[in-house]
Amino acid sequence: MEIKIGKSDWLFLLLCLLLGIVAEEAFFRGEVGISYIVFIMSFYFVFFWKYRSFPFSHQRLGYLIVCCIWLLSASYLLNDNQLFKALNIVVIPGLVISHLVLITSPKNFKWNQPAFITLIFSRLLDMFKYNLKFSSVLGEGLKHGVGGDKWLVWKKILIGVAISIPVLMVVLRLLMSADTQFERIIGGIPDWFNVLDAEGVFRLIVILISTFGFFGFMQVLLIKQIRVLKQQDNTVKFQMDGIISITVLVLINIVYILFTLVQFKYFFSGTLQDNYTYAEYARKGFFELLFVTLINLSITIFVITFVQRTNSFIKRFTQVLLTILVLSSSVMLSSAFLRLGMYEEAYGFTFTRVLVHSFMIFLVIIFAYSLVKIWVEKLSLFHFYFISSMIYYTAIAVIDLDKIVIKENMNRFETSGKIDINYLNQLSYTGVAGLITLYEENPDIPGLQNILLDRKREAITTNLPWQSYNLKREQAFSKLKKLDLE
Repeated sequence: MEIKIGKSDWLFLLLCLLLGIVAEEAFFRGEVGISYIVFIMSFYFVFFWKYRSFPFSHQRLGYLIVCCIWLLSASYLLNDNQLFKALNIVVIPGLVISHLVLITSPKNFKWNQPAFITLIFSRLLDMFKYNLKFSSVLGEGLKHGVGGDKWLVWKKILIGVAISIPVLMVVLRLLMSADTQFERIIGGIPDWFNVLDAEGVFRLIVILISTFGFFGFMQVLLIKQIRVLKQQDNTVKFQMDGIISITVLVLINIVYILFTLVQFKYFFSGTLQDNYTYAEYARKGFFELLFVTLINLSITIFVITFVQRTNSFIKRFTQVLLTILVLSSSVMLSSAFLRLGMYEEAYGFTFTRVLVHSFMIFLVIIFAYSLVKIWVEKLSLFHFYFISSMIYYTAIAVIDLDKIVIKENMNRFETSGKIDINYLNQLSYTGVAGLITLYEENPDIPGLQNILLDRKREAITTNLPWQSYNLKREQAFSKLKKLDLE
């Protein structure tokens, strides 16, 4: 890889250094909050400055991805859910890298092919190669700038220093043991360098790694690929015999049709056997049904993608069997959805249960599209799955599911008088706000006042840096400070 360093590259390196400082300030100075959206704004400012005259490709999908990136980074300011904060450590950087590679790739490049994953990893590998080459170019420039003879002298001096260090360590130890005054002088030398503490060195390393990471990655995006990435259209794909797949689908569908009849006879009709309550019956079968539904989705995708359809009969029969499989899966999904609803009515709402509810709604959309794909073969599964998954994840990360949990538990409390205040206290600061509302309406709930007293002390004593600013936490702390708990 040949690289040429011009004046614009040095200016860009300076911008990446400033961006590296912003990254260190945003992510290593405390809990991440508003600092994430500040970093994303800074990052894309540098990127679009660098590529201000570049003709971007795949712009429609690019706009969608960048909107998701900005919303997810803003969720650190708007919400305080620890699960999504942990997941976004991987999701947001992954989307950013994919977005930059996508919009700088050739216009005729098919992003919904495996070759796109190969392109992403090749760009990351090129980043490391570029930085190594850039370092060697800097070394060569320094060597020529100093001059051949002077460079040789400095090289020998550094070798001499390296050889002297172990000898000096032994000699200094002996001399310090021989003279107390000398030991006092030498022992005080580390105090002269307090400015170079371990934390400062660590932060400097983070800044340098970030700087060259940003610089190298954005630089290689401009380098044209000499080797054309194949789209693998002409490669031989794995295929499964149509008769075998039909046999498997027939046997599976017989079982599912029988199960569907049982569901309509006992569960959907409101009649249960074996002395089960609805809550017990829901708990007994929910996870099994959800798991089977996911298996059915995997089977559907596998058959659509890999099964041979040698003649029109096999093709139509396979489509009919897949349609039955999808419809049976919808019955199972409906059964699982109702079971979870009854379980929530009996035992209350939690973040996990609401999240699973939303995931089942997402599965309904996936199955509906898969049903259309069975009969309209030109549609792309991966294209729809990727876009819908990205939109779904962004939506549940931004809308604050904890607020739904609080609302449903408050409604349940009004009808049944049951509520788990300890669980609500374990949620994000949305849960704390819900407990405050609950206390204002029902101050006599056992244990609630003590929980809010502890939270009020936390609000009074907590002092976080600007990077950690979070809207939900500030709103909860403001309400706690005003709350009269005496």
